[in-house]
Amino acid sequence: MRGIEHIPWLYDALMSVMDATGFRRWRRRLVGELQTLALEVGCGTGRNLPLYPTHTQAVAIDPDLGALRRARRRAPLALLVVARAEALPFRDRSFPVVVSGLVFCSVQDPDKGLSEIRRVLEPTGQLRMIEHVRHHHPTLARMQDGVQPAWTWVTGGCHPNRDTEAAVERAGFAIDPEDRVAKGVMRRFSARIPPGED
Repeated sequence: MRGIEHIPWLYDALMSVMDATGFRRWRRRLVGELQTLALEVGCGTGRNLPLYPTHTQAVAIDPDLGALRRARRRAPLALLVVARAEALPFRDRSFPVVVSGLVFCSVQDPDKGLSEIRRVLEPTGQLRMIEHVRHHHPTLARMQDGVQPAWTWVTGGCHPNRDTEAAVERAGFAIDPEDRVAKGVMRRFSARIPPGED
């Protein structure tokens, strides 16, 4: 069964509701200050792409061709590529910035995806993410565990109980505490590879 994430018009409708309740501000902060070439992993229907500054060259990937067709209408000048986070078709150290918004809940192998991001990121580059994460309260985290199988099936891949923030740190990134916002289970943050660990 195709889930919500694989039906572009339905996904866009749900995201429009989120954007109207304040999520669009998070999207703007995610990409709004970029000055250079950026790779967006899992761009979906391209909701972030029109928010990039005009002088920023966006390269965006997604495994869903239908979503990329919708993204093309939003961002005619972006370079769009059908690809998965776990197999990025780019050379090592190709990008100064990698962006990901509500993606790693659905990546089949998050550790491999983050390893690929680390590979294509320049040594002094920055990873910018918006993700929902596992709840810090044990009871609510167990509730996420309980709904996960049905939720993943309905959405077409989203795992509400993943702790993507911890996975980013496990992959060798250091999260910038000055650029981290937490609201409920939502996180917006940037991270870098510590000097000497690239």
